[in-house]
Amino acid sequence: MLASKRFPMWVAIFKFKEDIMARYGRAAGKSVKSALHRKKKGTLKSGKGGKGGRVKSRKQAIAIGLSEARKKGAKVPKKKSS
Repeated sequence: MLASKRFPMWVAIFKFKEDIMARYGRAAGKSVKSALHRKKKGTLKSGKGGKGGRVKSRKQAIAIGLSEARKKGAKVPKKKSS
């Protein structure tokens, strides 16, 4: 590690933080946030064109938000294939 008498521990931590890139973009976060708000309101629907039932689980709401972000072209990792 870089921590020594010349470099305190917090300096070493900040040096490594710069190297880490964000996995999700800001637009993706906004999309998920709006999906969670719609879930809470009761207006978030599942299925193509919102023709399915009402979304009840938080995980499903997050997945829908990320999917919408992907369609808009936001920075979101690819879906894991099963």
